[in-house]
Amino acid sequence: MQMLSKASSAMASFPCSRVRSGLCVWPGLRQLCIRKGLEYGLRLLSMPLKTLRGASRSLRVAEFCSVTNVSSSLQIELVPCLRDNYAYLLHDVDTGTVGVVDPSIAMPIIDALSRKNRNLNYILNTHHHHDHTGGNAELKARYGAKVIGSGIDKDRIPGIDIVLNDGDKWMFAGHEVHVIETPGHTRGHISFYFPSSAAIFTGDTLFSLSCGKLFEGTPEQMLSSLQRIVSLPDDTNIYCGHEYTLSNSKFALSIEPKNEALQSYAAHVTHLRNKGLPTVISIVCLS
Repeated sequence: MQMLSKASSAMASFPCSRVRSGLCVWPGLRQLCIRKGLEYGLRLLSMPLKTLRGASRSLRVAEFCSVTNVSSSLQIELVPCLRDNYAYLLHDVDTGTVGVVDPSIAMPIIDALSRKNRNLNYILNTHHHHDHTGGNAELKARYGAKVIGSGIDKDRIPGIDIVLNDGDKWMFAGHEVHVIETPGHTRGHISFYFPSSAAIFTGDTLFSLSCGKLFEGTPEQMLSSLQRIVSLPDDTNIYCGHEYTLSNSKFALSIEPKNEALQSYAAHVTHLRNKGLPTVISIVCLS
């Protein structure tokens, strides 16, 4: 299942003008606000007038990518895993507390922690699929980290210690985390929202230019989940679980081949991927 896109403005240039806290800021790049639709088989459902903006920022990557969230003491580091998965290391600079979201495998996480001589306190899983929980056992054994996941998936998440459900609020080193039930991809899928840091970890519910495949849920559940995510404040950063933007842009162009803004965005995405750069993070914004 894919999200279709309509872009309201095009971007201008590609060269990165400056880097601040690992974040590339692209000059002349306008907001690419995309009116979303969902296609379920042959049926097209209209989304509310909330969208993603992914074109206005990208990340500079060495072995992994670091993003500092300037609105709080929470640092978020992107860690590529497997072929196209992303895990995210969370570091509270005040307490030194560290968590990881959706570790596919352990070694990239261990390497990232070792480079900065850090321990791991928490493992947050958005859902039970192995490419999001495959590193749980080794990381828990090595660091004694607590595993956090959905109550619906408590029997399917390896090593789970802390069970959370929709509407629960959990504290990560002083940062309040809201648990949002986002079924569709799986029936027990949850997203972790950090309001003080304007960040949400959506796992396989929402990607850049698409949403997740329906393995266990229904189209109605997925639509409801997406509506919950896009109802968040416009400046919310969306940290998704996979690097799918290039293939998603190709699909979108097969639906709207004459959409010039989409063509520009697809070219931008191709430029980033050719350089080995990620195309996430996206931002919730008004259409």
